[in-house]
Amino acid sequence: MNKIINLLIIAFVIFSLTANSQTIKGKITSKNEVVPFANIIIEGTKLGVSTDENGSYIIENAPLGHHHIIVSAVGMITKKSYNVVNKGINNINIMLVASVYNLDQVVVTGTKTFKRRTKSPVIVNVMDSRQLENVQACNLAEGLNFQPGLRVETDCQTCNYTQLRMNGLAGGYSQILINGRPIFSPLTGLYGMEQIPINMIDRIEIVRGGGSSLYGSSAIGGIVNVITKLPTTNNFSFGYDYSRINSSADDKVFHGNATVVSDNKNSGATFFVNNRDRMWYDHNGDNYSELPVLKDNTFGANFFFVPSKNQKIEVNMGSLHEYRFGGEMITGAPHFAMQSEERVHDVLLGNIDYQINFNDGNSSLVTYLAAQQTKREHYTGIRPEVGSAEEHLANPPYGTSLNTTKQGGFQLNHKINKLFGPNVFTIGSEYVFDDVMDEISAYNYLIDQKVITLGTFVQSDWDLTENFNLLCGARFDKHSLLENMVVSPRLSLLYKLRKETQFRISYSTGFRAPQAFDTDLHMAFAGGGISRIFLADDLKEERSKSLSASINYDKATEHYVYGFTFEGFYTYLNYAFYQDPSGEDEFGEVFTKRNGAGANVKGLTMEFRANLEQKLQIESGLTLQRSLYDEAVSYSDELESRKEFLRTPNKYGYATLTYSPTNKLSFSANLVHTGVMDILHLAGAPEQTKDEFIKSPTFNVIGLKATYIQQLSRVGTKLAYSVGIKNLTNDYQQNLDTLKDRDSNFVYGPNLPITVYFGLVLKSL
Repeated sequence: MNKIINLLIIAFVIFSLTANSQTIKGKITSKNEVVPFANIIIEGTKLGVSTDENGSYIIENAPLGHHHIIVSAVGMITKKSYNVVNKGINNINIMLVASVYNLDQVVVTGTKTFKRRTKSPVIVNVMDSRQLENVQACNLAEGLNFQPGLRVETDCQTCNYTQLRMNGLAGGYSQILINGRPIFSPLTGLYGMEQIPINMIDRIEIVRGGGSSLYGSSAIGGIVNVITKLPTTNNFSFGYDYSRINSSADDKVFHGNATVVSDNKNSGATFFVNNRDRMWYDHNGDNYSELPVLKDNTFGANFFFVPSKNQKIEVNMGSLHEYRFGGEMITGAPHFAMQSEERVHDVLLGNIDYQINFNDGNSSLVTYLAAQQTKREHYTGIRPEVGSAEEHLANPPYGTSLNTTKQGGFQLNHKINKLFGPNVFTIGSEYVFDDVMDEISAYNYLIDQKVITLGTFVQSDWDLTENFNLLCGARFDKHSLLENMVVSPRLSLLYKLRKETQFRISYSTGFRAPQAFDTDLHMAFAGGGISRIFLADDLKEERSKSLSASINYDKATEHYVYGFTFEGFYTYLNYAFYQDPSGEDEFGEVFTKRNGAGANVKGLTMEFRANLEQKLQIESGLTLQRSLYDEAVSYSDELESRKEFLRTPNKYGYATLTYSPTNKLSFSANLVHTGVMDILHLAGAPEQTKDEFIKSPTFNVIGLKATYIQQLSRVGTKLAYSVGIKNLTNDYQQNLDTLKDRDSNFVYGPNLPITVYFGLVLKSL
C-alpha cells in the first residue's frame, strides 16, 4: 500500500511540474540580421541559454506566467522583454538594437565575403559615418587619421595633394577601393581622398597588411574600402558647415542626403549632394598660399533592387567636380602668377553588382562592372622674372589629363558542410583596364600608357572547429607591364578563446607594379625649376612578404564595453623603389625611379576602446614602427645617403572621446599625434641656400566639438546644432618656405592651423 501511495505522489509531482513548465523558443535579430551567441535569461530564475550561430534559442521547462526575458549580446543594447508564458510551445522573437559601439559588425573587405568581425581571420577596422561626424571630418582624407596604423599627410605646399601611409609605407603601397572595386586610380588618388565627402560614406573598412592575394597590385601596405550609403529607411538630412581658418579664411560646406525605400523593402534609392567653397590661406604672409582655393561640387545616387528573395542588384554612381588653385595669390590667370598650380577635375565613377543565391543558400554568384573617368585641366609653372618671361607668357605650361579605369569580374562562393566544420570556397576573376594620358607640351612632358591586369583568385575559409578558422588562398595576376605572371599567396589562422578573445596570425605576399602615374610623378617646385620623376627602363615590380600576429579582446556587459588589440607586423620589400637624382635639364631637376636592394618595415600597433552606459566612449590607437632600406639611398648630390625612410615617423597615433549625457547633448574631443620624422629640404627659397635633412618637431593636434539636438516633433524632424575647434593649440608647421622658388614638398605638419567652426543639420526623425 505504501508503495502505491509513493508512486501516486511522484506521479502527481511530475504532472504538476509538467503542467506548469513550458517551452520558449525563437530567434534574436537586429536590423533583419540574426544575432548569434546572444545570452538569454528569464529574470528571477536560473534558466538561461545562448543563441546558436543562426540566432535561434530554446528554453525548456520555463514556468508559466508573466516574466521578463533579458537578452544581451556583444555590440547590442541589452533588452528586457516582458512576455506571458502559456502552456505548450511559446514562440518569442526579440529584436535588439545595435549599440553606439558595435564590436561584431558584418564586414566584407578581409575575405570578400560577409563575415562578423570576431569571426574574420583578418583584422578589419571599421569607421562609420557617426565617427566621421564626431571628429568633424570634411572628407575621406580627414577621417582616416583616426584609425590605427594609418596616417594621412599633405605633400605639396602649393596644391596640397595627400597620400595615405599604412603601417609606415608610402601612399603608393595603399589601395583605396570604392564599394570593393579598385577604380580609385593612381591619378585620381592624388587629390581624390579630399574629393570624397563624408555624407557620401556609409562606412570605411580598413585592412592593414598585404592584400594582393585578393586585390592585386599596390595592396602591400593595406586596403581602405569606402562603402557608399545604401538606402535602408525613408529619411533625409540637409546641413551647412562654416569654418574660419586662423581668423583669415572661410571654408563653407553645404550637404544633403535623401533616401526612399518601397513599402515591401524590395527597392530603394539614396541621393547625396555636397558643395564646398574654401578660400586660400597664407600662413607666413608672403602672399603665397599654404592652403589652395577649393571649389567642389559632388553628387550621386545609390540604388538597390530585389527581383526575388534570392537575387539583389546594387547600382552606385557619383560625379566629383573640383577646382583647385594655389601659389601666388593673384586674381588673374595662373600663368601670370610668379608660381602657381591650378587643377580642374571632373570625375565620374560607378559600379553595378548582381548577386544570386542558390543551392539552399550554400552557393552564391556575384558579377560586377565598375568604371571611373577623370578629366583634368591643369597648370604647373614658375614665371621667369627676366630672360624667357615673354616666352613663358606666350606658351604657358597648361596641360590636360584623361584617365579611364574599367573593371569587370565575377565571384563564386560555395559552402561545404563536411570534413570538420563549414568551408566556404571562393573563386573569382577580374579584368582591370587603366588608361592614363597626361601632357604638358611646354615642358615636353607626356605620359600615355595603357595598363591591363587580368587576375584570378581562389580562397578557402574553413572553420576547422568551433574555435579554429583557417583561411588560405592565392591570386594570379598577369600585368601588361610585367613579363611573368605574379602569384600572391596568403595564409591566416584565427583561434577564438571564448567569445571575448581572438588570436590571429597571417602571412601574405604582394607586389607593386611600375605605375603609369602616382604621387611620385607629381610636378613639384624645387630650386627654381620644375622637378620631374621618370621610370627607369629596367624598372620591375616590387615584391613583398608580410607577417602579422595579433590578440583582440572585448568584454561586453549590460553597462559597459571595453577592449584592446595588439598587433605586431613585419613587411620585407624586394626591389624597393627609390628616386635617384639624375641631373637637370632646361626645365629643372630630373629624378629616376629605380629598384633598390630591399627594405623592411616592422612595428607594433596598439588599440584601446571603451564604452560606459552608452554615454562615454573612448577610442585610441598608437603605432610604433621602423622603416629602413637595406642599402643607403641618395636623395641629393649634396647630401649623404640614408637608410631611413623619409617622412615616416617612428611613433604616431590618435584618441577620441565622446560624452553624451542625454540624447540631446553630446561633447567630443580628439587628438592626432605625429612623432619626429626625417624630412628632405631642397635649396631654392631665400631662407634655404643648401639641401639638407631636418628632423621635424612632434605635433599634437587637438579638436573639440559640442552638439545639441532639438526635436521638432510636429514636423517630424530634428535640428542638430554643433560648434567646435580644430587644432586648438595651433600646432602647425612654422618653418615653411617663402616666395616662388620655395620647395613645395617641404611641408610635413598638420593639414590645418587653428580652425573654428559651427554646423547646422536638419534630419528626419
